[in-house]
Amino acid sequence: MEIGRARARWPFPSGLTMPNIRITHKTHYIYQSAVALGSHRMMLRPRETRELKLLSFDLAVSPDAHVTWAHDVVGNSIATAVFPEMSDRLLIESSLTLSLTAARWPVFAISASALTYPFRYSDEDWTDLGALACPQYADGAGRLSDWVARFVMYRPTDTLSLLKDVSNGVSQQIAYQSREDQGTQGPLETLDRGWGSCRDFAVLYAEAVRTLGFGARIVSGYMFDPSNTLVGSAGQGSTHAWVEVFVPGAGWISFDPTNRAVGSANLIPVAAARHIAQVAPVTGSFRTAQGDMPRMDVSISVEEMPDPIMP
Repeated sequence: MEIGRARARWPFPSGLTMPNIRITHKTHYIYQSAVALGSHRMMLRPRETRELKLLSFDLAVSPDAHVTWAHDVVGNSIATAVFPEMSDRLLIESSLTLSLTAARWPVFAISASALTYPFRYSDEDWTDLGALACPQYADGAGRLSDWVARFVMYRPTDTLSLLKDVSNGVSQQIAYQSREDQGTQGPLETLDRGWGSCRDFAVLYAEAVRTLGFGARIVSGYMFDPSNTLVGSAGQGSTHAWVEVFVPGAGWISFDPTNRAVGSANLIPVAAARHIAQVAPVTGSFRTAQGDMPRMDVSISVEEMPDPIMP
């Protein structure tokens, strides 16, 4: 998926943090005639972490709607809009600024018990991970299991190296291809086709490491690419998808198989979930007697904010 151009370059000098980032995300639906808009669910507010500080956030919806906020079971911020009147247009626009200070070359404090694979999650972690550690797609013939087993060269083997090898294997064996259509390929479909978008890469990687017994969740958000050189980086911007794997001691580690990247240096997470369908930025419904589908336009800009004026 395409990402916005920015002016800064990697790496930043030692001791300096990344610049503040401004993101605008507009989703515009145009209908053939006035329709009754059902409730719309929006996941557009980034997940704040120690490395990501949200400086400002604004959500605008037109036509007028009653908007409520809540957190889902994993802490994603969910806005729900209810529309009292019919309309032939729907515009949803989020504007935000944030500070991203994640290390370019992170060091992960993995627990001694999990440094080598295979390892066993604690009973508490295993209970909490639940479905996140279980494959979500049918694989009766064990094809995905056979594919990912090739990356386990030895038992025991280094845990972080194994997770990196599987991520690199996805990008080496699957050709990246941007897709604007809705939906995501299943992992076996991606293996058979030999190509996919970033969300297809994420699904394949998450399922592969779950097959090995890891807890993993799929993340949707934005990618800040100062050098405009990462895979899928072109134009003004778009959403991006990657995976977080839970490793004891280090916690959730980000893996971007589309770019063979580890860590969250240029990743801006908005939503994390078990299944890719749970992290869509905007979902909703409408009712019409015409039976016509609306036209949808999406525009996203991810850019570095100008340096502040010093006194």
